[in-house]
Amino acid sequence: MDIKATIRTIPHWPKHGVMFRDITTLLKDEKAFNYVIDKFYERYKNVPIDLVAGIESRGFIIGGALASKLRKGFIPIRKEGKLPHKTEKESYELEYGRATVEMHIDAIPKGAKVLLVDDLIATGGSLAAAINLIKKLSGEVVECAVIIELPDLRGREKIEGKEHKLFSMVEFEGE
Repeated sequence: MDIKATIRTIPHWPKHGVMFRDITTLLKDEKAFNYVIDKFYERYKNVPIDLVAGIESRGFIIGGALASKLRKGFIPIRKEGKLPHKTEKESYELEYGRATVEMHIDAIPKGAKVLLVDDLIATGGSLAAAINLIKKLSGEVVECAVIIELPDLRGREKIEGKEHKLFSMVEFEGE
């Protein structure tokens, strides 16, 4: 299936010069959405994983569906100020600004193996911040999984430079 064809591109959003890759069109397409979840499931069904973590907000959708299919628990990694209990936080740079993500301090049992999921990797900032949070809470990142990779922004180098694996389904290179 050509899932790339189900992803909408919105030029100059959220700011001029950014080509936003919108997966809402993929999500509403039942064949494309289920194809993505099935592909992730096939990749991870025999991998020792204790939990799936997803980055707000589209990582919640993919990660939650995948966690359910894998019969694992799900951990939300949220934008700052959105979690009600005591949190650990990590800030990072985006291609169009700065942000902070948080997790509850009791989200990960010591030594838990965590699959980290998001919709897209650009500069790698949010994934790197999430990796740092998981490590701070004594978890181990098994792999990072995304639907879309933007290789021109070199996020893979940031993740692999932290000695973590990255799996992506499609690339938008120079587009």
